[in-house]
Amino acid sequence: QVQLVESGGGLVQAGGSLRLSCAASERTFNWRFMGWFRQAPGKEREFVSAISWSTGYTYYADSVKGRFTISRDNARNTVVLQMNSLKPEDTAVYYCAGRNSVIGYSAPRPSSYDYWGQGTQVTVSS
Repeated sequence: QVQLVESGGGLVQAGGSLRLSCAASERTFNWRFMGWFRQAPGKEREFVSAISWSTGYTYYADSVKGRFTISRDNARNTVVLQMNSLKPEDTAVYYCAGRNSVIGYSAPRPSSYDYWGQGTQVTVSS
């Protein structure tokens, strides 16, 4: 069973930056898409960003466009979320997710992903 492990969360002041990474336990696992979701206390899990492993095409939620950048490292089977200009409303647990098929994929839908990490806390102070 492939596992995803997130790292890079922490506490930052508003306007600051953080870089989240997600590594797969198997470097040769054949990902098709990988994404990031977040969940704040008392709220539903929401889509943040995703990337096509083969084409590099990226998807972003409107709330993070222009501030967050997703990228992939094919050799290391790692996906990175660079978060700039952070706001207090970005505070949440951030989850990495992966999918190894293309049929029926919809980037913002949590059910599109087969594998999930345990999450990493991001806290943005005002």
